[in-house]
Amino acid sequence: MNNTVVILNPAARSEKASRWRARVESLARDSIVCATAQPGEAEAFARHAVSEGFEKIVAAGGDGTINEVVNGLAGSAAMLGLLPIGTVNVFATELGLPLHNLQSCWDIIQKGHTRLVDLPSANGKHFVQLAGVGLDAQVVKETSAAFKRNFGPLSYLISAAQIATRRPPRLFIESENTAIEEGSFVLVGNGRHYGGPFPFFKHAVIDDGLLDVVAFKRLGYLEIIKYLQDVFFSSEIRLPEVEYFQTRRLRITSDQDVPVELDGELVGNCPVKFQVREKKLRVLAPAPLQ
Repeated sequence: MNNTVVILNPAARSEKASRWRARVESLARDSIVCATAQPGEAEAFARHAVSEGFEKIVAAGGDGTINEVVNGLAGSAAMLGLLPIGTVNVFATELGLPLHNLQSCWDIIQKGHTRLVDLPSANGKHFVQLAGVGLDAQVVKETSAAFKRNFGPLSYLISAAQIATRRPPRLFIESENTAIEEGSFVLVGNGRHYGGPFPFFKHAVIDDGLLDVVAFKRLGYLEIIKYLQDVFFSSEIRLPEVEYFQTRRLRITSDQDVPVELDGELVGNCPVKFQVREKKLRVLAPAPLQ
């Protein structure tokens, strides 16, 4: 029995999506390919594949598809493979996969070299790369699927510009050794990258058993956007209005309904409790250079 299942998110019922599907099916011709039709289906497919004993479960899509597949295989011995075909492929970037070469990505899956990486969660739901509480989750919430189809990644910037004039929420942040009385926006990273090739979490290591946290203190949204630029392009974070720390556990509460996103997908509102399980996810990744 072939030991590989590929879970494909075609992203849209379009000619481009059909080409992606044909390409994936050509690469994985000796494996089972399951195409999703609605949100949540990738997680269900992954969970079923685990129950059927498949060893390699491949997410063919973007970070949202990976997130669903990981939640389906978490806690099992199955290995996660990646075929990055989505708009945003931050986790694939983190692992050093060749983003624009599906054949090379498939070769990596076939070779079977695994890397153990941390598996963080928020209120019991797993994520692999990033979580946000506040501004970016609000942007995700207010960017419709139609808007994304028409404008692509630019749609998020348009939504952010519309939200920027509002008053941000008050967030209360607690961790093992850090307490910030009040913040406006919090990002939690498992790896270094956020939003693409940007090394946002300067000290993050994907297998160190720690969450990297960037908290923006009592700032308006326009100020936060300005500081985000500074954080992106600075080698270190030395801004007094921004606090960077590492922790194994984190709790964020608010007296308002503040949305939470994991790997770019909305998962609910505050309060939210984060924790991390060290090296609990097996990922098919490039072998280290000798």
